[in-house]
Amino acid sequence: MAHEPLHDSNADSRRRVAILAAVCVAALAMPLAFSGGAVATPAIGRALGNLGTIATPGKLADPTALNWITNAFMLSFGSLLMAAGALADLYGRKRVFIAGLAGFVLCSLALACAPTLLAVDWLRGAQGAAAAAALAGGTAALAQEFEGHARTRAFGALGATFGLGLAFGPLIAGVLIQYASWRAIFLSGGLACLLSLAFGTRYLRESRDPHARGIDWPGTLSFTLALSSFTFGVIEAPVRGWTSVPVIALLAASALLACVFVIVETRSARPMLDLSLFRYPRFVGVQVLPIATCYCYIVLLVVLPLRMIGVDGLREIDAGCLMIALSAPMLVVPFVAAALTRWLSMGILCAAGLVLAAAGLLWLAVALRAGPYAAIAPMALIGIGAALPWGLMDGLSVSVVPKERAGMATGIFSTTRVAGEGVALATVNAVLAALTATHLAQRVPGDPLALNEATARLASGDLAQATLWLPVADTTTLQHAYSEAFGTVLIGLAAITLLCAVIVLVFLGGRTRTGDAQSDVLAQERQRA
Repeated sequence: MAHEPLHDSNADSRRRVAILAAVCVAALAMPLAFSGGAVATPAIGRALGNLGTIATPGKLADPTALNWITNAFMLSFGSLLMAAGALADLYGRKRVFIAGLAGFVLCSLALACAPTLLAVDWLRGAQGAAAAAALAGGTAALAQEFEGHARTRAFGALGATFGLGLAFGPLIAGVLIQYASWRAIFLSGGLACLLSLAFGTRYLRESRDPHARGIDWPGTLSFTLALSSFTFGVIEAPVRGWTSVPVIALLAASALLACVFVIVETRSARPMLDLSLFRYPRFVGVQVLPIATCYCYIVLLVVLPLRMIGVDGLREIDAGCLMIALSAPMLVVPFVAAALTRWLSMGILCAAGLVLAAAGLLWLAVALRAGPYAAIAPMALIGIGAALPWGLMDGLSVSVVPKERAGMATGIFSTTRVAGEGVALATVNAVLAALTATHLAQRVPGDPLALNEATARLASGDLAQATLWLPVADTTTLQHAYSEAFGTVLIGLAAITLLCAVIVLVFLGGRTRTGDAQSDVLAQERQRA
């Protein structure tokens, strides 16, 4: 009898390790679906560009459809993450986690058999929704299974898994494309989630929030429509033109729906997004961190492979190897940053990392003129700079608000991160196409429609089709115009990153400790009084 508690304790410990493994394996599939899809975009365009559409000379792969391969996933993932969290509280964390995994597996299998680009885009949107359910249910389940320092270590392992997926996702995708097919990328993600499903079904215990009232449908709908309208308008702008009626209508609708969302959330008794948290200055500063990493790091995981493969002419496996220089620091630097917090404040470390990333972006703008292999060192510097706040901002998101509001703070932070990635990707691609069109217009006379089509294809990494749309321009002219536009975009990204560093330093520059949240609460109470 004396040994039974020890036996039960060991069994419970093994069960928790199995649960952590299930969530981490699922988390490994998320960045692979993101970065792998970006590396696979040129190959998908070559394979499916002339299927499911009316083939016309020089028009094989629609650049808008190619952009949606990545943006559809990020849009549905980011806009539905908080709604998925509400579903997990209402119907059960295990149930939502397993449903998300099952949906992800089915979408992955369907993507591996997709016959057209349109099918790929729709399936990527469905895959993003399944990923939102899996991540929301999995993280909520982890929070229920672990407490105190064990919970911190569990979420640290989850973050490290994401870093692992980001670090090796491009390389894995390149190897699979080189030796198998782009379809194998989606199969590998599906297999990872299938393994996670086996562990999760067996070991996870069901849990719910007894006080859950349901989903904030008005807030969810207005937020999703606002984000979708903005993304669709920005993606269509390079082909239709920024002053076209559809683009202006979509952007105006996005602004209107964003205002509706704010009004709905301020009047809701149980809002999806509690806007009162933004009264805490440190919480505002924390939200800048994922926005900064979107522009200095995440967008590069997409646009750099497109450039290296589609414009510079590298093989997918070679581009994947080069991308390790950018993403490998994520495996080490976050742990170094955590150790440095013994001597430096988190705010100062985060701001310093963003300054390093901005310097790397400026260096990269110059280095790429000598070719993709000259970009290794500046890419490593960007990776180191982005990894410094990456390992700290999850903990900051809950340490700067009162403990009882940590759940809502985590949800807002996750939504800001994922939705910001989708917005950043769409914006950077559109700006890159617009700048390329400006440079080409100064060199090559031609029809504005053909020019817009050519630049849109260049921005999506399709140099061959851009040449067909602008036969008066040789390949060297197109590459030169694209390179100049790419350099300008990198300088703009550096400026955004530096601005974010200043904001972070102002809001988070002091010693960031757990007591800061209470100080903010007291300050707010004094202000109300």
